[in-house]
Amino acid sequence: MNAISSGGHVLALSGGVGGAKLAAGLAAVIPPERLTIAVNTGDDFEHLGLTVCPDIDSVVYAMAGLNDRQRGWGVVDESWRMMEQLRSLGEADWFNLGDRDLAMHIARSWRLRAGESLSAVTARLTNQLGIAHRVVPMSDAPVRTQVETDAGWLDFQHYFVREQCRPVVKAICFSGTPGAGPSAGLAEALARPDLAAVVLCPSNPFLSVDPILAVDGVRQALLSLKVPRIAVSPLIGGKALKGPLSKMLDELGFEGSNTAIAAHYGALISHLVIDRTDEDGALALRASGLQVTLAETLMKSSEDQARLARDVLTAAGVE
Repeated sequence: MNAISSGGHVLALSGGVGGAKLAAGLAAVIPPERLTIAVNTGDDFEHLGLTVCPDIDSVVYAMAGLNDRQRGWGVVDESWRMMEQLRSLGEADWFNLGDRDLAMHIARSWRLRAGESLSAVTARLTNQLGIAHRVVPMSDAPVRTQVETDAGWLDFQHYFVREQCRPVVKAICFSGTPGAGPSAGLAEALARPDLAAVVLCPSNPFLSVDPILAVDGVRQALLSLKVPRIAVSPLIGGKALKGPLSKMLDELGFEGSNTAIAAHYGALISHLVIDRTDEDGALALRASGLQVTLAETLMKSSEDQARLARDVLTAAGVE
């Protein structure tokens, strides 16, 4: 795949799954010195004494070609002997940790406890996996997504995994904000004089992108930028392919549409990329003053990821 070698720096904001796929696509067509991927850490949590960073791991596995496309998360060719043994010992088994995936959590956790920052640990792990592009956490300070539901306030992973998204969502907050500053990598990318575009990957706006925007100064910095700010809609035909987004839109009083995605981001974005099958809604979006690009946003393969990445960069005017 030929890389796009000129046109300035690109900052991508990503969660897991869909966001990770586009992040990998961008890395396939942009050389390392021209791309920073800032990843949501609101999903992070401590489990069985380990620091688990699901979105960072989804991005890293996708970029390293290790992601399990069929499951949508974790490592390909995974085994589960550790979980089987853990279950036999009567320990919590609601959050699956595969045998290969476990190595990532162990490597991260002991280095964090030794005093390294999440940024430093992430840089080391990506380097060890042969990833040349810069993957950075949104913050080195702990930010934790919490969901208010009809069953009360739940930590994100308890809502998402343990409760399987069943409770009705009423509100979302990000514990640790304000007060959590951007990581050095994110701050540097936002301040780069050669920054050419910001891409909001097709991750859940409420759970994956909003935590990044809640980090001190990030939203304001993005609004002040005089560069294209492009979001890729996570919806196709008004539905999310994975995760609780469609359910959440309904419970929070939004319609399941690209119009709702655009309204949620508001002035933060200047451009929205939507699936070709949603062409009927493009006219209304453009009438609101938003630039709209039609593309094939379903990413089933690495070729799909790279193709969508090129479409996004073309829309941003990045050569």
